[in-house]
Amino acid sequence: MSNTNIDGTTIRWGIVGAGRIARRFADSLAHVEGARLAGVWSRREEPARALADAFDARAFADFDALLEDIDALYIATLQDSHPGYALRAFAAGKHVLCEKPAAVNARELQRMIDAARAAKLLFMEAMKPPFYPLYRRLRAHLASDPIGEIGLVRAGCSMAGVPLDHPSFSLEAGGGALLDIGVYEAFLAVDWLGEALDVQTIGRLGETGVDVFASLNVRHERGIAQLFCGLDLQGRGDALIGGTLGTVTIHENWWNPARATIAYTDGRRIELDEPFTGGGLNYETAHFCELLRAGETESPVMSHAMSMRMIAIIDAARRDLKLRFPFETD
Repeated sequence: MSNTNIDGTTIRWGIVGAGRIARRFADSLAHVEGARLAGVWSRREEPARALADAFDARAFADFDALLEDIDALYIATLQDSHPGYALRAFAAGKHVLCEKPAAVNARELQRMIDAARAAKLLFMEAMKPPFYPLYRRLRAHLASDPIGEIGLVRAGCSMAGVPLDHPSFSLEAGGGALLDIGVYEAFLAVDWLGEALDVQTIGRLGETGVDVFASLNVRHERGIAQLFCGLDLQGRGDALIGGTLGTVTIHENWWNPARATIAYTDGRRIELDEPFTGGGLNYETAHFCELLRAGETESPVMSHAMSMRMIAIIDAARRDLKLRFPFETD
């Protein structure tokens, strides 16, 4: 059981990791009411101390010591390490918000979900788009003025010029375009079309062994998704949602959504413009804090089932590409 004391007082956050996404989370935390950064731990002592000092927090020399002094943990390390840190946090009675992808495959993700449920602790994958003001406004608009039966999601992003020493190219750390970028597209497809029933993937593996480009056609419960992701080409970062009465374009970068265009078949055109503040991670964090105070152990927006459906698409795509990480066992 949790030994935290969440009763309306300030929620004390800890971060494991001290890289770019950790700093972005710390920046965003300043925009979340009733939350503060209490501590940071990283295998690299100097970056952890610099991050903690920048936000008036404590740099811990030991991960278990960090767990003793916080209410909730944000995991901001490379994805191959996510399950290990999460399981230790659950064993210590701490709630976990884990950067995407929460795990590199469905089996590891299920281990995390099972451990969180057994300990009656809140666990959520940090998939940010559905919590942005634009995305919430789009959902509300389509509920009252729909584009008919939605049956198509088309989304993708490819980034040229990623340096070869970037973790995305590390086979040993579970890198590759599918897990680093494609998981966003998998979320969008599942969110609008439901569970994937069939995944067909073509792509390329690079010199380090990870996927550097992948194109997916996915048949879902309620339609078809066309998705792509890449690390060595430049590709648009917008998204299209198609229905029988119109389309929605979420303009780039769609995973940090701020602007959308709804075009109806009757000629109407609606523009939605909702700038975000605080770096964007504050919205998912505020949602997590609300759940924590309410005593919930799962998000109704980013549910465990949603996370499992997303990683199932990535698992299937990796099977098509015959991409296996060295640390994965049968």
